[in-house]
Amino acid sequence: MSEKYKFDDPEGIYFVTLTAVGWVDVFTRPELKFIVINSLRYCQRNKGLIINAWCLMTSHLHMIIRSSGEQLLSNTLRDFKKFTSKQIIKAINVPSESRRGWMAPLFSEVADGLQRVQLYKVWQDGNHPEILIKRRFTEQKLNYIHNNPVAEEIVENPEDYLFSSARDYYTNKKGLLDLELL
Repeated sequence: MSEKYKFDDPEGIYFVTLTAVGWVDVFTRPELKFIVINSLRYCQRNKGLIINAWCLMTSHLHMIIRSSGEQLLSNTLRDFKKFTSKQIIKAINVPSESRRGWMAPLFSEVADGLQRVQLYKVWQDGNHPEILIKRRFTEQKLNYIHNNPVAEEIVENPEDYLFSSARDYYTNKKGLLDLELL
């Protein structure tokens, strides 16, 4: 499948957005959020993913990222999506998950008829990568990422949101992921 936006520069820094199918609010529970966090840590340690900024919202993940050259960014994100999809499905198919009655069938229905997907599809295709070359555009994306939880009225200040790199940028506190600050 061809996508208008691509990872053309293997050494580039990119703004990406990974979105749940149907913009479903998957990441409302800590255990589902930590599937994403732990998988990102794995990609950092084992696949050369360098994260400059990030924010996990209820239905999507924004990041500013690049590769150390160990693996292409497109391959890293493909593997990340595949692994987290399996883990998310496993986590929502437990009896204590009240949303499994509609969430699992939705992810299954979306996967129906897709050759490359087995039983479920959690993430939308593509990542809409935008290369960050100009300082102003980079700052705009960085501010957008960090202000996303403020705009959604989850927190009053960006640095108060735990599932974001804002605390790394705006306070002396260490966030959940290792970063290379811009």
